[in-house]
Amino acid sequence: MSLEQVDAFYETLMSNQEVYEQYYKKCSIKGTFGIWNWDKTKIVDFAGTLGYVFTEPELDEVLFNSGVRVYHNSFNLG
Repeated sequence: MSLEQVDAFYETLMSNQEVYEQYYKKCSIKGTFGIWNWDKTKIVDFAGTLGYVFTEPELDEVLFNSGVRVYHNSFNLG
């Protein structure tokens, strides 16, 4: 199931600093007032380069509707 793919993708990010740094650089955008925004299209595409297959709605489901763990900001990248 693709929701499991989303979870597995974020588990990989949290266990591999190098992959997380690539994710952070490729998928985040510094917005107004220093707030970081995450580009869901870029997240799905980046996950695909690692072999994970899921859609933006599935990403939303896991991040916003499933009592998700906090994934962003787990590594201190300064």
